[in-house]
Amino acid sequence: MPPGDLLLTIIVMGGGFLLLRPIVAALAERIRHKGVGAGEAGSAEHAALIDELREVRQEVADLAERVDFTERLLAKQREAARLAPPG
Repeated sequence: MPPGDLLLTIIVMGGGFLLLRPIVAALAERIRHKGVGAGEAGSAEHAALIDELREVRQEVADLAERVDFTERLLAKQREAARLAPPG
């Protein structure tokens, strides 16, 4: 490849890059924000998910309390059996 052709190739590729870069950046920005601004349907779904998450957290907290209560009962039974006189 002659040096003139190489220079022409570099100029064409560089110019193409400079011309296409803003277009590609705009498309990427549009794609990035497409899911964010979904409108009221998206915010309603978001609110429903938040409510469901709160319910699940409450259920997990209730289950944790039940496990703690059960552990305390089992610990009392073990201590009572250990402290009981043999016989």
